[in-house]
Amino acid sequence: MRTSIATVCLSGTLEEKMQACADAGFDGIEIFEQDLLVSPSSPARIRALADELGLSLDLYQPFRDFEGVGEDLLEANLYRAEAKFRLMNQLGIDTMLLCTNVATATIDDDEAAAAQLRRLGQLAAKHGVRIAYEALAWGRFVNDFEHAWRIAELVDLPNFGTCLDSFHILSRNWDPSGIEKIPAEKIFFVQLADAPRMSMDVLSWSRHHRVFPGEGDFDLAGFMGHLVRAGYDGPVSLEIFNDVFRQTDEVRTAVDAMRSLIWLEEQTLLHLQEADGQGSRYAMELATLPKVDDPTGFNFTEVKAEDTAQVQELLYQLGFGYAGRHRTKPVQLWTQGQARIIINEQQARKMEPTIAALGFDVEDPVAAASRAVQLKATPVLRPSQADEEVLQAVSAPDSTEIFLCEASGDGTVAWMKEFDPRTGAPYYAAGVPAAGLITHVDHVNLAQPWQHYDEAVLFYESTLSLDRQASTEVPSPIGLVRSQVMRTEDRRIRLALNIAPLALEHPASAPGYPQHVAFACTDLVAVARRALERGLDFLPVPANYYADLQARFRLEEGFLETLQQYNLLYDRDEDGEFLHFYTATVGNVFFEVVERRAGYDGYGAPNTPVRLAAQYARTRHGRG
Repeated sequence: MRTSIATVCLSGTLEEKMQACADAGFDGIEIFEQDLLVSPSSPARIRALADELGLSLDLYQPFRDFEGVGEDLLEANLYRAEAKFRLMNQLGIDTMLLCTNVATATIDDDEAAAAQLRRLGQLAAKHGVRIAYEALAWGRFVNDFEHAWRIAELVDLPNFGTCLDSFHILSRNWDPSGIEKIPAEKIFFVQLADAPRMSMDVLSWSRHHRVFPGEGDFDLAGFMGHLVRAGYDGPVSLEIFNDVFRQTDEVRTAVDAMRSLIWLEEQTLLHLQEADGQGSRYAMELATLPKVDDPTGFNFTEVKAEDTAQVQELLYQLGFGYAGRHRTKPVQLWTQGQARIIINEQQARKMEPTIAALGFDVEDPVAAASRAVQLKATPVLRPSQADEEVLQAVSAPDSTEIFLCEASGDGTVAWMKEFDPRTGAPYYAAGVPAAGLITHVDHVNLAQPWQHYDEAVLFYESTLSLDRQASTEVPSPIGLVRSQVMRTEDRRIRLALNIAPLALEHPASAPGYPQHVAFACTDLVAVARRALERGLDFLPVPANYYADLQARFRLEEGFLETLQQYNLLYDRDEDGEFLHFYTATVGNVFFEVVERRAGYDGYGAPNTPVRLAAQYARTRHGRG
């Protein structure tokens, strides 16, 4: 599959955008007219730079508001178009994108529009240029791809075809199966964009909220399936109008864009194989990635800091046992049940406690790492001795290191033998065995920078095959927190990605948004009682919460008193019950312990504002 991207997707100068696209591995680019107009480089220099970078120049875009006009305006439009054709000859671009008229059209007549477009096509032919006619979803008289194709048929010129844009088709809920009725040789270009489903006018939606494939809600694999069946084998290009992408680093955005096309290529092939059979052949060659099974569990969670004493004490209070110090590194291991927490103090100067790495159990770590690297993830190399396990790892968009570890059926992991329980134990944990109330990691919550949130969703979806759940928003004292849960089908992996309010990204005005690890247990009250005995500082819950809880659920009085005594929170739905509590925050990390009863599958979302308010009060005012 030939890949391309419109320069409008990226920040920076045209030259910087071209370099970023080449570095990310794109085959070609569309040059957005505005990018060229503001560039100090001549068309000849841009053409030479593309040659140096190994990029094809696939499309010049957009040419607007041509057809359906009076004769005087038509003549002016033809004059304007010929100037663009001469420019395209200097650039070495042979295809121009022509959008259906949205502003100046006054004649609603397909035959008249075709006649005018035929004159444009004939003029373009003199310059060796093809016209790709695209229906904009808000076009005045032509706003769907099948209508645009009917007009292109009426034009009846070899150099006049159509451009298909997934956003303009899927945003209006038009059936894309009609693509298969268009002759492949008349589909001159294809542009892709995903988007979240939103209730707003389609123009504003298009101009501000497009995202890369896999980051929104459109069925782009299905869209691509129709395109491939039609016999199209030209460039598959991204055209993304997004306020965030135009503000962020162009190199990083280009990598995210390329990852989306690599993932979509695989998803398209899988879609076609399921629908048409394994042996079906198509003009477009589609590649796959190394196939890996879903992760089967959390292998470990790593907390890193210069001083980890408070984290160690929290784990002891929660009943974790000290399992040893690494024989060559300033790293500790704490365990309880299948929950393993690595405490890392190496290369952590002036670092407050933070979640630095996650380990996932996978069937084939080498294949899983290979898949991630082919999806443009950056490999992570940690130094190891000759007799130590070599762990496969890549870096996530927020710099969390993702380790891909070999799964074991008996709950043991090979790297644990590198830790010696006889050295380095704090005095209060020496000789304390791991208790059995906590069983495993239930979920991990990672805060994401607002500008890289969509990138993170695609990263975990594509590299680890985690499924996106419906996102939620919860209020905090200084803004809304948006949460996106990613998980495996069997729920063994639950990963919550949170976008914090902007104020929380600026420590001068507010503390950073904390992250946490949630542990599953068999008896939350017993865990809380033991933790209290060991001196745990619970995150306080106000009395108003319990009054509201009783009003909503009519709990048994003794049970309510127990919840209040230990600062426990409660939720219930038609499937079951959920009990949980939070520790105080240390640095940028806190812990949660949860007990799921019956079929409860949520995360206690109604209680999240209570937690956010309590954390805000403590960190900003020292209360509670």
